[in-house]
Amino acid sequence: MSKTASAIVIALVCLLFFPVIIGIVGGVFGAVFGVIGGLFGAVFGILGGIIGAVFGFIGWIFEGIFDWNWHGPFHTDWNFFTVLIIVIVIALIAKKAQRDTPTKQ
Repeated sequence: MSKTASAIVIALVCLLFFPVIIGIVGGVFGAVFGVIGGLFGAVFGILGGIIGAVFGFIGWIFEGIFDWNWHGPFHTDWNFFTVLIIVIVIALIAKKAQRDTPTKQ
């Protein structure tokens, strides 16, 4: 085969297989970045799940403490610990006000 004929055959092969090569390269590129994106999403999904579980557990603890319904004398939903905290804060404020007032001597 002459140099001209081999150059023409190489040019035809390149022309015919160029779309196939572009498709293969694009597919490999998409597969690689798809795997990277999937791993990225999995890592942040796991981190989000862990953070959600931690804050859910903390919320469950606070709900157990502050959502303890006690039906008071009029069958209203009193929150026992919230009422207790309000009473403690009022007592501390009253004690501070009593301590800050000058005594008559």
